[in-house]
Amino acid sequence: MKLINWLRLQLKRSFDRIRNENLKKNALQAIPFWIASVITGLFAVLYTRLFIGAEDITAMVMKYHMWLLFVLSPVCFLVAWWLVQKYAPYARGSGIPQVMAAIQVTSPKTNHLVDKLLGFRIILIKVSSSLIMAIGGGAIGREGPTIQIAASVYKIVYQLLPKWWPKIAKRNMMVTGAAAGLAAAFNTPLGGIVFAIEELTKTHFSYYKTAIFSSVIIAGLSAQALLGPYLYLGYPKLDGLSASIFFGVALVAVLTGILGAGMSKLILFIFAWKAKFKTAGNHVLFVVVCSLIMAFLAFFVDKEVLGSGKDIMQTTLFTTHKYVHWYTPLLRIGGPLASFTTGAAGGIFAPALGAGASVGSLVASWFKVSDIDTNMLILSGMVGFLTGVTRSPFTSVILVLEMTDRHNVIFHLILAGMVASLVAVLVDKHSLYDHLKVQYVKELNTIEETELTEQVADTN
Repeated sequence: MKLINWLRLQLKRSFDRIRNENLKKNALQAIPFWIASVITGLFAVLYTRLFIGAEDITAMVMKYHMWLLFVLSPVCFLVAWWLVQKYAPYARGSGIPQVMAAIQVTSPKTNHLVDKLLGFRIILIKVSSSLIMAIGGGAIGREGPTIQIAASVYKIVYQLLPKWWPKIAKRNMMVTGAAAGLAAAFNTPLGGIVFAIEELTKTHFSYYKTAIFSSVIIAGLSAQALLGPYLYLGYPKLDGLSASIFFGVALVAVLTGILGAGMSKLILFIFAWKAKFKTAGNHVLFVVVCSLIMAFLAFFVDKEVLGSGKDIMQTTLFTTHKYVHWYTPLLRIGGPLASFTTGAAGGIFAPALGAGASVGSLVASWFKVSDIDTNMLILSGMVGFLTGVTRSPFTSVILVLEMTDRHNVIFHLILAGMVASLVAVLVDKHSLYDHLKVQYVKELNTIEETELTEQVADTN
């Protein structure tokens, strides 16, 4: 009997020791995610305020005299493009395809390649270039850049861990960072989680769930501590929708799905055309022409071509000016085309939402529906256009739901997302991000092959 009791005691001590060691290991593994989450939240707040300030500068310039855009836009577009080309070529554009490429190529042997996509230099140039583009009136957003910035923060924290720290997968850090970045940028925690599941993770979600949940919550709370519990848009009126509005939602989804995919196709076509440029002068000329197009459209047509498009969303959803001009969707598609293809830093999330909102508003004006039904079509357009660009319908739906806190229309928005996703395939089977990710991976593989060839030559 004494022997049995002694064995029980020894087993209990062993189990307690193992349990304590596991708890210690789990806690140590979680700490880097928590630290990176807080930093991400602070970065997101600072970047948001700087971005708003940059757009305010543009507004002041236009208020003083619109013709100054013909000077301001070319200068800003050129400086923003030059910063990226000179110091961090992979800081260009949105940043989401770069994160996707980094997640795909990461391994112990490819640290030098991942460093080209994520890191401190990327953060610095990404912020600087996008802010300068915003001052110049570029039709860009800050959400995609925030995702690349956040993934860079998580990667830097990972690199600073001492060698004795319990092992953490770098891929987990980058995926979690991207999710936390989107959550902090839009104040949409569920959107960040769904984005990670739908867009970033190619393995079972169970490998990431704990890190993503905790990081999204901490990053979001850190941002809210400074900005307050805000909604990206607000509370549009959606009570008392007509029974037939589902037909309008489907129509808007078809149009925005095709237009979103079509805009992506045009962006890729322009990139392929630019790849044939033989001199830097051709790139400079292209950037100047794009900036002058933006200034011309703003001066002679409508200043709504400038900026991220958030003003259109807020105006059509929350004022009596429910209907946009017939040409506004063209401007909101043309603006990102002229801005995103320059090669400077800037996101396409918010411009896609703005373009979708303008399409929904225009369709509402065709049928003269009520203000409440118009709001529904505007939100459907936002979901549909973003889905056409990203092919992530559930991310689009959750983002718009969390931006407006109107969960009573979840079925309407799911319908919009699914229809848009189906029709977008008719234009292109893959999303803009997928195409760009493949391009970045090819570029990185070429760099690696070149380096290996040079090493072999040096050895010989």
